[in-house]
Amino acid sequence: MTDASGATVHGASTGHSAEHGGDGHGGDGHGNTPAAWTAVVIIMIAFTVGTLGIVLGNWVVFWVGAALVVVGGVAGKAMQSMGLGQRPRS
Repeated sequence: MTDASGATVHGASTGHSAEHGGDGHGGDGHGNTPAAWTAVVIIMIAFTVGTLGIVLGNWVVFWVGAALVVVGGVAGKAMQSMGLGQRPRS
């Protein structure tokens, strides 16, 4: 990283330091990965659908929302296994 004068700055935080795993995935366990975000978005949509089902009294819509929660979990795990999730600590 360089400062305003163009000189190299050592020890500056770029978000990819060794303390965070150095792989850009923020190795601090917060799950800032495509797999985690995909799972979270799908599950948030699922809870919205399920809530709508309860509010409208439509049990079919509620169960569709419940099924989407499972789909979100499976999608996140599948993406993690494809290398798009956080790597397990060794």
